[in-house]
Amino acid sequence: MSTQAPAAAQSLLHASAVRSRAQIVLARARENALGHWALDEMRLPAIADYVIETTRAAYPTLDVPFHARWRHFVVAGEDRAASYKPQPPAKLIDAKAARAAFDLAIISVLLDAGAGPHWRYESREGPVLRRSEGLAVASLDMFEEGYFAAVSDDLRRADAITLAALHVNDLEDGFHVSDNNPLAGLEGRVALLNALGRAVAARPAVFAQHDGPRPGGLYDELARRAQNNTIAAPAILEALLENFGSIWPSRLSLDGVPLGDCWRHPALDTQADAPGLMPFHKLSQWLAYSLIEPLQWAGIEVTDVDGLTGLPEYRNGGLFVDLGALTPRDPTALAATHEAGSEFIVEWRALTVALLDELARLIRQRLGMDERSLPLAKILEGGTWSAGRRIARERRPDGSPPVTIVSDGTIF
Repeated sequence: MSTQAPAAAQSLLHASAVRSRAQIVLARARENALGHWALDEMRLPAIADYVIETTRAAYPTLDVPFHARWRHFVVAGEDRAASYKPQPPAKLIDAKAARAAFDLAIISVLLDAGAGPHWRYESREGPVLRRSEGLAVASLDMFEEGYFAAVSDDLRRADAITLAALHVNDLEDGFHVSDNNPLAGLEGRVALLNALGRAVAARPAVFAQHDGPRPGGLYDELARRAQNNTIAAPAILEALLENFGSIWPSRLSLDGVPLGDCWRHPALDTQADAPGLMPFHKLSQWLAYSLIEPLQWAGIEVTDVDGLTGLPEYRNGGLFVDLGALTPRDPTALAATHEAGSEFIVEWRALTVALLDELARLIRQRLGMDERSLPLAKILEGGTWSAGRRIARERRPDGSPPVTIVSDGTIF
């Protein structure tokens, strides 16, 4: 086996690889050389205006927070995760609180794949919630009720031993799943948390430096890696891919290195390293975005947030489809259900990543802002994700995305 294979595999486990390879797919689209999607970049200015309108409706002063799981814990103006943040008069949280915030964010993000159109969750305080907000609050309630804890005197934690032993019945109970309230990818979600528990237990040097083993021990590892109390956002992603690479279902690997959310597409066949492969790392990047604030609450500065990419999921991707920038070459494609690894979906996701960068530039130009004042993480939140949900509701009564994908609970 080639001695270059490990280096080739490692080259895919970075946000920069996601961005650079997505740009290659976009270049092919500009040449009208893709097999499944046609691109109309003339639609981008109108899409930028639609995103700005959506952003101003929610954030009139354009004081937009980062795109992160923490936003989904806010229900009817009430932040149900407020107790995980610094409480006055304290300006920062301590390491114990940071580990709890990491535990919650990691568990909640890994449970955040698409719920399907029929699932709903009635939280302790009401109201009935669906989709991302429902999944977020359900995971928060489970976390605070000790579903993931190994000790009864400290419920707000996730322990490796408990995660590894989690059963489908536990998630059915916590998420109120029944025949009349089905949750897409239920078994896949449980398997992902089981694998997380095993991965954490296998790396005590990372996850049990002070208290564990638990996923929240990653806080201690990132604090250790920080230079002058500062860490770059892409380094958060790299730590996640390095330590959680084994949790993803069996997909592609390169010389024994699991590649996670990485798929084949012929537009990348000419690449010298790891030809034919298009990485996305969507859930890992979503998690990296969601760990920025707990690090900041603990006094660690996070830089180069724009080093992460836009997230290739159905709200961001659906925005470009519903507003005409991307059109399937096969007119029946939007009525079909697609596998995540199909060229049709991989192509769409790669174009989504690249077009989000193009759209961000247009939005900043229109608003007279720059990457520092309006980073991609804020454009996603303000933003493209909300605009994708908004146009979906305008186009379809159930608010479903324009593209239907088979979900195993571990990708989207």
